[in-house]
Amino acid sequence: MDTKTYIILVAGGKGGRMESETPKQFHLVNGRPLVMLTFDAFAAFYGKAEFLLVLPEMEIGRWKHLCVQYDFSVPHRIVDGGPTRYHSVKNALVYVNDKSLVLIHDAVRPLVSSETITACLRVAGIHGTAIPVVPVTSSLRGVENGISQSADRDKFRLVQTPQVFRAGILKKAYLQSYRNSFTDDASIVERMGQSLHLVDGNTDNIKVTRPGDLGYVEAVLSARHTQ
Repeated sequence: MDTKTYIILVAGGKGGRMESETPKQFHLVNGRPLVMLTFDAFAAFYGKAEFLLVLPEMEIGRWKHLCVQYDFSVPHRIVDGGPTRYHSVKNALVYVNDKSLVLIHDAVRPLVSSETITACLRVAGIHGTAIPVVPVTSSLRGVENGISQSADRDKFRLVQTPQVFRAGILKKAYLQSYRNSFTDDASIVERMGQSLHLVDGNTDNIKVTRPGDLGYVEAVLSARHTQ
């Protein structure tokens, strides 16, 4: 990679839907904390990119302890998270060089494929933005004022991470004041009028949200190892 690359892993979640006091990024899968498995997905970039891990301030001590316990030695900078994902990413951008590519990924998506990562970086390097998406396979219905209506699923895509941007575009977008409609980085960049370029994601690349998702991650990783 000739262009400086930053990989921001956002691990600010509290895991309320995981039915556990342990934040979901620290749940064990195959004997290791989930966030470490997400680092594994980016192993090809060790020593080539700068990693920024965004954590809630109260969880930084736990993470440092886990790094010792599991002998985790991948170089990374720890960044204090904010009250929302927007504020967490904004805190991380302070450490990003203006002339670089920035990859932002949910730390609880450990199944992102190398093909998805590579495609996003390639497209963002050309166009300035890259958003991985997958088709909607279930039927959709729109609901408004208590009335539902079928929707054409072919017109919709499910959005994933990593979302990749030129740093100049991303930093300019984050000069905007926070809005509740800012659900991801793509929505923030789009708000300032920047066009977005879509990339095929991988269907396994789920965001771990509920306890059953951990079993799915374990099964997929085991299948990949077998292959």
